[in-house]
This record gives sequence, structure tokens and C-alpha cells, in this order.
Amino acid sequence: MMELLFSLNPAVQAFIAGCFTWAVTALGASLVFFTRGFNQRLLDGMLGFAGGVMIAASFWSLLIPALDLAGELALVTWLPAAVGFAAGWITLMVLDRLIPHLHIGLPVDQAEGIPSSLHRSTLLVLAITLHNIPEGLAIGVAFGAVAAGIPAATMAGAIALAVGIGIQNFPEGLAISLPLRREGISRVRSFFYGQLSAVVEPVAAVIGAGVVLTMRSLLPYALSFAAGAMIFVVVEEVIPESLHHGFEGTATSGFLAGFLVMMILDVGLG
Repeated sequence: MMELLFSLNPAVQAFIAGCFTWAVTALGASLVFFTRGFNQRLLDGMLGFAGGVMIAASFWSLLIPALDLAGELALVTWLPAAVGFAAGWITLMVLDRLIPHLHIGLPVDQAEGIPSSLHRSTLLVLAITLHNIPEGLAIGVAFGAVAAGIPAATMAGAIALAVGIGIQNFPEGLAISLPLRREGISRVRSFFYGQLSAVVEPVAAVIGAGVVLTMRSLLPYALSFAAGAMIFVVVEEVIPESLHHGFEGTATSGFLAGFLVMMILDVGLG
């Protein structure tokens, strides 16, 4: 199986990895078929875990390879990483201000972005979709970096990144589908909306891989762009959502556990 994966085009590898993370989101959303309620403390801990995975992935899988590659290309070591990081952060901040979306657990009148009359379920999906765009890009540029022959980028590391993002996608599907079910929406529709948020990941992964394969010189910028975008999402959305219900200790422990697991996956496998 691994030999087959190694032999595939990097864009196909990225697409498969993106489909995997989408499938894990759907797996989380599928719990709506078995239960209508959920333990809020557990969900907040899982969201904290997701944030820890994203922060660790941003550092170990994206920023470090970006810095290493800048040195190999005889660039000012920190400059591409700083420019890409700022671009990712600002891009997601602009999208956050423009795209109508609603954070989990908040009433519709607290939706962010441009005012709209969109249904609550659509606003929730858009919120999680904003999370998933940088995650898909990160997967794509990681596989693209392997194909480009970057020493700091390995196939095992790219797979570890996809696995880590897949793990943290599980609570995101759950966090959409179960609240919708509690509001009276059918199980099928709740599941559909829960998995829908991750459809963008395979697409973003292919785009990320395609960019770095066609323009290798942009790779350090692309890697750090994905890191900046993911860290913005964690600080602006994931962490506040995990702390919203008063289970700060559980959410914090989840965050640290997520960081630890992703670090082990990336360093141990990479």
C-alpha cells in the first residue's frame, strides 16, 4: 500500500489525503445516527485537542521546512516564512470578515461576516469550512514539498500531517451534526451538513500541491502561508469555542494533548 502511494503523482497523493480527512469528518458527523445528545465537556476537550494538533502541525510540518528551504535557496532565512505567515494570517482574517458564518453554540444574531439571511445550518458549515481551507492547503503543500525534494519534508511527515488533521476533524463533524439534530433537523440532514464542511479539503489539497509543483520557488511561502492561516483559525475560532462553556481545564488539557500527539506523529514518523 505504501509503495503504491509513493508511486502516485503528488497531486493525487494530496487528493487521497484530503479525502481521508474529509472521511474522518464524516465519521464524526455520523454519530448523529446513534445519539442525540453529547457531553459538552468532552466536546470542548476534543476541540481543544484539534487546536493543539493544528498549532503543532503548523510548526513541525510547515514552518520548519519553510525555514530550511529558504536557507537552501540562499534567501534571508526568516523572510519567506515571515511573508508567507503574514499573508496566510491576513487572508484568513479578511475571509473571516467577509464570509457570513456562525460559531458553534452561538445564536444566529451573533453571526460574523457580511450580514445575511442564511439558515443557521449553512452558517455553521461555513464557519467550519473556513477552518478546513488552510488545512487542505497544508496537506497539499506538504506532499508537494516531498516531491520537490526538500530534505526537511518527508513522505512520512506528510502522512503524519494528514493523520493529525484527520484526527482533529472528527470533533468538527460532531460539533455541527449533533447541535443541528438537537434543534429538530433530521439525522440525515444533520449528517449531511456535518460532513459538508470538509468537502473543501481535497480540493484545497490539490490546489496546494499544484502550486508548489509548478512554482518550486514559492514553496517556503506556501508552507508558511498555510501555517499562518491555520494558527489564525486556532486563535480566533477554535480556542474561543473550546472555552465558551466553562470547561477551561478540559479544553486546555485537550489542547496540550493534541500538540503532544501531533509532535510525536510528525517527529517520530518524519
